[in-house]
Amino acid sequence: MANDTDFPAGGFRFLLSFRENRLPNGGGADQSLAGGAFAECTGLEATHEPKVIREGGLNYGAHQRAGTTTFATVILRRGITTNADLWRWFELSTQRGGYAYRMDVDIEHLDVDGTRIRAWQLLRAMPVKFKSGDLNARSGEVAVEELHLAHEGLSLRT
Repeated sequence: MANDTDFPAGGFRFLLSFRENRLPNGGGADQSLAGGAFAECTGLEATHEPKVIREGGLNYGAHQRAGTTTFATVILRRGITTNADLWRWFELSTQRGGYAYRMDVDIEHLDVDGTRIRAWQLLRAMPVKFKSGDLNARSGEVAVEELHLAHEGLSLRT
């Protein structure tokens, strides 16, 4: 169980909290399941594939409509966390052959003084890649080198 005191202080600018994605009428309160701080976050993007509709007798051009929306894989790099919850979540879906439950992920972008600039939310995220830092006694590597998340929705919260 993660709480605000689990997050390390320092130069990291992105705090993450993972909550179980419950069914709309599933009952129960939202519960924070894991958390961490990361130095880099990429892949916060959504793309509409245009749908071209051609109309008979209209030779100048076709109508453009919004088609399917796709979301990029979010990649979190150089992370630090006080527990192994993120690894257990990834391991559940791969090595044990179980069902990786989906989680909603809040990504808070913080200013230098720790105040929130903006927050993104990933809906129904699941881990698709976990990369640990190299084990080298002479380096200052952090525990989680990369965590890749596939998700089904992206929203900006200000």
